[in-house]
Amino acid sequence: MRSILVCLIGLTMTASSGLALAEMKLSTKAAPGANETRYFTSIDGLMEGNADVILKETRQGKTVTSAVLDVCYPAEKGSDRKDRFVANLAVNGQTLTGSTQSLGDKLPVTVKLVRRPTGDSFEFKGQISVGQTVTEVASSDNSDLSEKEFQDNQTTDDGITPAPVDFTEVSPESIGVRVKLDAALDFLKGLKGQDVEVSLSSLTVSCDALRAGEQTINLSTDPNRAAALIAKFKSSPGVVAAGWTTGIVEMERSIRFSAADWRDGDKPNRDKLAAAIAGVLTKTLSAKSSSSAWDANTGALRLTFKRPSPLFPALELTETIEVTALVAPDKPGGSDRLMLWIGNPVTTTTDESAGAKLNLADEASADEEEDQKDDNGSVDALAREFKGQRWDADKSAWK
Repeated sequence: MRSILVCLIGLTMTASSGLALAEMKLSTKAAPGANETRYFTSIDGLMEGNADVILKETRQGKTVTSAVLDVCYPAEKGSDRKDRFVANLAVNGQTLTGSTQSLGDKLPVTVKLVRRPTGDSFEFKGQISVGQTVTEVASSDNSDLSEKEFQDNQTTDDGITPAPVDFTEVSPESIGVRVKLDAALDFLKGLKGQDVEVSLSSLTVSCDALRAGEQTINLSTDPNRAAALIAKFKSSPGVVAAGWTTGIVEMERSIRFSAADWRDGDKPNRDKLAAAIAGVLTKTLSAKSSSSAWDANTGALRLTFKRPSPLFPALELTETIEVTALVAPDKPGGSDRLMLWIGNPVTTTTDESAGAKLNLADEASADEEEDQKDDNGSVDALAREFKGQRWDADKSAWK
């Protein structure tokens, strides 16, 4: 009798636990009739397929109670400049309507869409007018996203590292500055006359930037000035973040060496460095040094070499080889080691013989130019000259 009672108690406890667990699982679901937010992140064909679209719907069950349409699009056909409108839509059954004006060019916008469920997806038909331009919308097979799915897809990384441990992940000459859109113009004007180079592509305000209200400006400067500039930028009006980012330096083409013999005071001895680098490359490239100059804006060293072209010896053509190098401490905040990076050599062939010249056209594609990596072991030769270390990509460490 006692054993039967124990079994009954056990069964009762198991059943109770099962019911409790079931209740816990059910409690994680939205209550019937509760509001739910869903998103559509594409509507095919809008603005000739060039629009970045976010349609946010608030639903109660299967009924849409409110909607907001956010559309970012080229301000002009073929232009990189973007405009955007955000329209609150009135819901009347399956019809969504609204009007607003674009945020940039202040053009009138009207929206009329008919939304229809089609199984597990949705269909949109209707018209969107921006200024004098009318877009017919006929989009099917549109899937919606939950709030979590949408937010997971919105995460972006601007690549800015305010305080890197070293320059193995970011480049010593490359700076990223995230600034509020309404402060970007004044920030850029403040860079005029300074020894920096601003990336032209970073001046384009993307749809993500328009929605975030922040733009990331990328620029290059002499590594010796980078830390001071970053500190200055951080205190500038409208700047949200500033730090180092990726740039020209590739670790596979870099060496690290002791700075002791290559400094003039607390700065690299550029004359000595340029002479040593050119001396090594004249041997590995089998060419004569033609010129070398340090770029005042970026701190990069531009070297040129010349050698006879083997292409058609009797024509006495000349190959001009250009190599870019960068020397910087191996980490911010001072170091007893320097890094040297050299880019892939870029070769052009011209007729520099006496008398009339043969005009040459180089039909090499951009991909072929990028593949010009035969430098006859220049990086290894520089490592020997500077008694330096190469980067081990497999171990992500100096060797």
